[in-house]
Amino acid sequence: MNTSAPKKDWKYKLHEIIYGTHTPAGKMFDIVLLVVIVYSVIIVMLESIPRYDEKYHNFLDISEWIVTILFTIEYILRIICIKSPKQYIFSFFGVIDFLSTIPKYLSFFVGGSQYMSAFRALRLLRVFRILKLVRFIGESNNLLRALKASRTKIFVFVFFVLIVSVLLGTIMYLVEGPEHGFNSIPHSVYWTIVTLTTVGYGDISPETGLGQFIATFIMIVGYGIIAVPTGIVSAEYVTETKRNKKNKKDKKEKTCAECGTVILRNDAEYCRVCGFRLKHD
Repeated sequence: MNTSAPKKDWKYKLHEIIYGTHTPAGKMFDIVLLVVIVYSVIIVMLESIPRYDEKYHNFLDISEWIVTILFTIEYILRIICIKSPKQYIFSFFGVIDFLSTIPKYLSFFVGGSQYMSAFRALRLLRVFRILKLVRFIGESNNLLRALKASRTKIFVFVFFVLIVSVLLGTIMYLVEGPEHGFNSIPHSVYWTIVTLTTVGYGDISPETGLGQFIATFIMIVGYGIIAVPTGIVSAEYVTETKRNKKNKKDKKEKTCAECGTVILRNDAEYCRVCGFRLKHD
């Protein structure tokens, strides 16, 4: 008797639930995972507030353990049901899942209160869970492709801004000098970048008339600089969105005539749900 078929079928169903979103079970899994991720991030935030951590420490600690166990189970199941575990483990989401799960377990290996302050920083790794939310944002793919398409333009633009910052920083150092807080060229370049990005910490400010005129010019240029990369990415994003819409129109969705299941592969001969023989155009 062949016992390999049920095992394969079990892994296949588990893979569809965890990695797929086209089935009701897969959608429910994603919704539950989304809720747990948001809840875990809220816990991290509340723990950082002393009065809440003092009052609800036990509740937050138990909640964190429950969330950690759930994410551990999810992590193990993802490894089990995939054909190439290494592909997931060393992928972006695999690393994020691992980093967001391990900090709580590290508390078992921390001995001595004098070392606790150093290991407490590891708890911040739990915030990585929020990056798992990217899985649920369909439009993020368009944005990533837009950023990738415009990376050369953005690099040239950033390089230009750095050159301008060095030049204007050097000029401000010559005009204002150490007596007005511009102690060195790197310090002046720092001030220029802060002013150019319209952050303006206010730790240094020009005192001379010429210096204030140059600062005004830098601030005005700063507003224009913010708009340039936004325009570049926006243009690429619109182009990518239009391309996707065109592809969707050109590619009609294929379904099984017997049960209505969406066919994922164009070369499929039979429906994966009911086994009905598919007709090809």
